Amino acid sequence: MFDVNKVPTPCYIVDESALIRNLEILRGVSQRTGAKILLAQKAFSCYHLYPLIGEYLSGTACSGLYEARLGFEEMGKENHVFSAAYRESEIDEIISYCGHIIFNSFTQLDRYRDRVLAAGKKIGLRINPQCSTQEGHEIYDPCSPKSRLGITRENFREDDLEGVTGLHFHTLCEQNSDDLETTLDAIEERFGDILPKMEWINFGGGHHITRADYDIPRLEKCIRRMQEKYGLEVFLEPGEAIALNAGWLVTEVLDITKNDMPIAILDTSAACHMPDVLEMPYRPPLVGSGESGEKQFSYRLGSQTCLAGDVIGEYSFDEELRIGDRLVFGDMAIYSMVKNNTFNGMPLPHILLLKKDGSFEELRSFGYSDFRERL
Repeated sequence: MFDVNKVPTPCYIVDESALIRNLEILRGVSQRTGAKILLAQKAFSCYHLYPLIGEYLSGTACSGLYEARLGFEEMGKENHVFSAAYRESEIDEIISYCGHIIFNSFTQLDRYRDRVLAAGKKIGLRINPQCSTQEGHEIYDPCSPKSRLGITRENFREDDLEGVTGLHFHTLCEQNSDDLETTLDAIEERFGDILPKMEWINFGGGHHITRADYDIPRLEKCIRRMQEKYGLEVFLEPGEAIALNAGWLVTEVLDITKNDMPIAILDTSAACHMPDVLEMPYRPPLVGSGESGEKQFSYRLGSQTCLAGDVIGEYSFDEELRIGDRLVFGDMAIYSMVKNNTFNGMPLPHILLLKKDGSFEELRSFGYSDFRERL
């Protein structure tokens, strides 16, 4: 562990060695199967590290104009885009940045097809196999009832596929390859007659490939299934897997109060700096801590903000917390920097890189102007 007293707070720290370990795992999948793996920028957009990531992956996946431009300018490799709907004022620029344009409806396809084909780019359609494999995370389930994401078979027009060369699906969230296998069964059941007409298929994201218990042989079997049975080029666009367990958030205890239990006020915020804690919700890992009541001293950890529910969780420690103590939350590279905000005027955390040699490099720091210019 690095020296927590040598960094400012709050700050995100990206661990270069951990990032490389993840990238090596992903590159291994690509080398063994021929599948192309793309960085889903919605989870991790720390573009300072795109040159490194580009040494291992095939490119980037994006959700709109700004991500498309970022991937094009900062990595400059394959660039795929999907959006639930594209703006007329942005579509031409998006096409200029991306090689694969994926549409969410036949209405959008019919509106923009000619422009994509005239630019020599590839067209895909996002499908909805109506196969939910998630439990308890409906906000992240694209196959939930009345989902706006993907075309169901009932609404799929097989007579309107001129120029369409690929299919895209994204149904998973932090899941293993058994759920991918289940999803492919549903895709073959509903879209099996369409697959032979395509050239490529994109498995989307949500694959926790770099997690310790992830079944990589099963994933590779799924990839080869589409390659061998239908002759399809396979893409995957994981986000979390690239930077899973490769980041930290360091914070300082500002005060300790009491209301039914001790409460530590931190200079970080769930609402501002780790929004998924409230959205998922989940309890982020904290170095040296246990569940509430597991160790001798238990605390509720909360923020400076005025939001009553801005609480990170309840944790226990071997020793009493004191004002000025530093705490280190784990797995804070993903869905943190890309989602953070300045609610209540909270400062944005610094972004540091923990290099392989143990030294720190400051990638970004933020101040009042960053708060002011967002408004």
